[in-house]
Amino acid sequence: MTLLWLALAVLLLPALWLLALPLRRASALAKTQRSYEDADRSAEQNLAIYRRRRASLEAARERGEIDDARFDEDHLELERSLLEDTATRATRPLKPAGAGRLMVPITMVAVAVAAFVWYSQQGASGDLALYAVQQEVRQAPDGSPAMMINRLEEEATRQPDNPNVWASLFPLYRDNGQPTQAVAALERLVALEGRQPSLLAQLAQIQFFAANRTLTSEVQALVDETLDKDPREPTILGMLGIEAFDHGRYEEAIDYWRRAVAGFNNPAAAESLRQGIAVAQSRLGQVALGQTERDQTASGQASATQNAASQAAANGPGISVRVRLDERLAERVGAGASVFVVARDVAGERPPLAIVRATVGDLPLTVRLDDGDAMSPMAKLSQVAEARLVVRVSPSGQARPQPGDLVGEHAAVPVSAAGVEEAGAPVEVIIDRVVATSSSEADD
Repeated sequence: MTLLWLALAVLLLPALWLLALPLRRASALAKTQRSYEDADRSAEQNLAIYRRRRASLEAARERGEIDDARFDEDHLELERSLLEDTATRATRPLKPAGAGRLMVPITMVAVAVAAFVWYSQQGASGDLALYAVQQEVRQAPDGSPAMMINRLEEEATRQPDNPNVWASLFPLYRDNGQPTQAVAALERLVALEGRQPSLLAQLAQIQFFAANRTLTSEVQALVDETLDKDPREPTILGMLGIEAFDHGRYEEAIDYWRRAVAGFNNPAAAESLRQGIAVAQSRLGQVALGQTERDQTASGQASATQNAASQAAANGPGISVRVRLDERLAERVGAGASVFVVARDVAGERPPLAIVRATVGDLPLTVRLDDGDAMSPMAKLSQVAEARLVVRVSPSGQARPQPGDLVGEHAAVPVSAAGVEEAGAPVEVIIDRVVATSSSEADD
């Protein structure tokens, strides 16, 4: 802040210099005006003209060209003309060059005070203080999301009416598994900025995930209000796609996600939705195939066929994984936080090969990844000899990695028919670190 005020003072110097400029020029201007008035001979010239014209009138009267009445009339007009010419030439005496110099410093002080008062009320000094706090935490050796939240909460106390403080604070609450605080911060931001569709969409999304991906009456009210203001709001459309997908309405999910992709400016978010569309299309194809089989065979035969397919996938290539959470990180997330167990190709060139979703409350957990957990028919575990395991805990429930997520990894795990390593035990993955910044890799 000290540098800011110094910069403002430096910017004021040219203005103050211009205010003092007339005072510095006053002496020279007064000298020039005095010289002009001393050299002015207009009055003497007008008087000489008057005398010549009066002499001419007297000579005309003596010659008998005009009578006394005409002489008196012309002489009166001549005196009136002389009076008018000399009256307009009357000037007030010049004041000293230093007269009024006290008003210059008074005006300079008034301008400086007005500038600082105006900036303190209308300027962005609060945003500058917010930026300084954020930079300080980011550059601190022990900087963490918790430290950032604490410092921003202090700024919120000092600047309760600064919307940028709340806009910086609510995503941290959301990504660190504090939905109640995130909702409160976002509601404060809405109160300051107005009920903008983008803010209402964020509020609806947080409440949606806090309610275990359920469209409660409160969430539905926010959805209706947002879509009434902006029918193409991508956050709302993406959330509605998730809700439809969770309930097996894959056609609706695909429609929502396609419309959301058209409105997203974030390429990573758009790519995540495209992957979701691919999964929904795959599930939709499986549902259609199952419906055709049920139409062609008896229900008992269809059930037997599906059980056989499931058993074949379970006996096919796969990986058994045991997931547990490091005790040091147990307090960072709630039991309802989402856990994504993902298998990827070692080179990272394909979409995820298999995904299983659980919650922190299920940990420690042993699962088996196989072709039945594939996101796309074009990317399956059976297509690779080795896979890399990534386990991520997402407090926000979002598929894309976010700052504050917890992560554990295991590299180069063999994909075997039995689904276990050569030692005969499941592969153990420990969730032991925190994502500091957004990852560009779509682990999910």
